Amino acid sequence: MSRSLLPENVERYVASLAHESEAQARLRAETARLPMAGMQIGADQGAFLSLLVSAIGAERAIEIGTFTGYSAISIAAALPEDGKLICCDVSEEWTSVAKRYWEEAGLASRIELRLAPAIDTLNDLLDKGGAGTFDFAFIDADKTGYDAYYEACLELLRPGGLIALDNMLWSGAVAEAKKGDADTEALKALNLKIAGDARVDATLLTIGDGVMLVRKLPA
Repeated sequence: MSRSLLPENVERYVASLAHESEAQARLRAETARLPMAGMQIGADQGAFLSLLVSAIGAERAIEIGTFTGYSAISIAAALPEDGKLICCDVSEEWTSVAKRYWEEAGLASRIELRLAPAIDTLNDLLDKGGAGTFDFAFIDADKTGYDAYYEACLELLRPGGLIALDNMLWSGAVAEAKKGDADTEALKALNLKIAGDARVDATLLTIGDGVMLVRKLPA
């Protein structure tokens, strides 16, 4: 979800410098006309995801929360031709848009969409021996589910693998001392948990609405 804390003119400037493919630009424009357009990440965040995936030489990735598929293109495009991105979502309506653009971008063969509750998909991957076999995970879905997604993805990742969690600033609400709604409290708790988690290195970045970047340490 895109909720930049930057001034609007600075946000436009940053976006103007972000690389995106023609398919991504068209997808972003189409998504902007949809009722839930605010769920889409920005071009700069997409470029950041691509850079991360490329930098670690990722071959297998997981995405939790796909929406219309922009972030999936960013991730899949940075994978090798035989790489695989597993996308977890529950909306056939939104992901039908995604599939059109994955085909247009020539990336459909690298993407496996699983329409089911994400935790069920993650548990299925673990049950089938997937622990330690993934390189990268992007989490951008229901906020109260983040902790469970984080734990499952951490188990699925190899040492040195990365998890990027979106919306970890939640429009600044996580910095408020007063008690917030369930989403805000879930994110606040997870930020604190990750900051003190001896299993990982992590830093909270002020990209978009806040990206918590996590690297899994060797056991």
